[in-house]
Amino acid sequence: MGEQVSEFEKLIKNYLDTQFDVICVSTGTSALHLALECLGLSAGDEVLVPSLTYVASFQAISATGAVPISCEVNPTTLFLDINDAEQKITKRTKVIMPVHYASSSKGMEEVYDLATKYNLRVVEDAAQAFGCSRQGEKVGVSGDVICFSFDGIKNITSGEGGAIVTGDTTLADKLKDSRLLGVKKDTEKRYLGQRSWDFDVEFQGFRYHMSNVHAAIGIEQLNRIEEFKTKRQLIVFKYLSDLLEIKQVEILDFNYDELISHIFVIKVEQRNALRDFLLASGIECGIHYKPNHLLTKYECNCCLPVTEQLYTKILTLPCHVDFTEDEQEYVITKIREFYEA
Repeated sequence: MGEQVSEFEKLIKNYLDTQFDVICVSTGTSALHLALECLGLSAGDEVLVPSLTYVASFQAISATGAVPISCEVNPTTLFLDINDAEQKITKRTKVIMPVHYASSSKGMEEVYDLATKYNLRVVEDAAQAFGCSRQGEKVGVSGDVICFSFDGIKNITSGEGGAIVTGDTTLADKLKDSRLLGVKKDTEKRYLGQRSWDFDVEFQGFRYHMSNVHAAIGIEQLNRIEEFKTKRQLIVFKYLSDLLEIKQVEILDFNYDELISHIFVIKVEQRNALRDFLLASGIECGIHYKPNHLLTKYECNCCLPVTEQLYTKILTLPCHVDFTEDEQEYVITKIREFYEA
């Protein structure tokens, strides 16, 4: 970690046009874990989180000793169901972790209203939302704590990496130390290519810093983000125009104009049969995600019928910057073929 990491952080800050601190770390998951750890979570504390998310969200919570509380999602946006979340608030609830599902954070205003009402912190799992906007403002410009991912398949990649963005300067200082094993003020030394030899450590830290190599990749990727945005939006809007005519396919209720879609998710009838048909046709497709309350580690007595039903319908179609127009036309043709059979 050194000069390139410092430069990448400055470029992210300029791109977002924010006054918040930007702290680059080793992965998106370490960003979530570090943010929660530095907020002081401990055993028995609770974090509200949608069950329909990648397991990284839950692992980051349980790594602090806190308990992830599985919540329902809105069936049209697959974003955290604010009413269900409120019903699950207890005296042990400390944080709400909304997930920007498929790059969308539609519903975030209600999350912050709820957090204010109950004096809770908000850690946004914005792993899929770098470069996206919400009501004309880039994600990361405002809010409490926002965590991004830059892994190999995200909107930009640093090979591997993540970032935490926050306007809480006290928290930011702690995050900077904590990513370097808790070594006090080591960040400033690293930026200058130096090391701290006579130092103090006051709290638990982790080896979660970003390397110069990964930052250098991230800098070059950030230079191309508008190119990536244009490409991904062209793909998304073709899907929207061509799939709307298929009655068995339902599009999520997103403002796609504001998104750089990391993944493109639809709700479909006969999901498993369609998926098998597409795979047999040479088309990769996925399911984002298996609800975490159905996993052995996070199983609970909670009943989440909306989430469980959605899990049988959601399907992720190819959407990436190397996806050609001919390839996309083939995907759409095969979906039509399946439902017309």
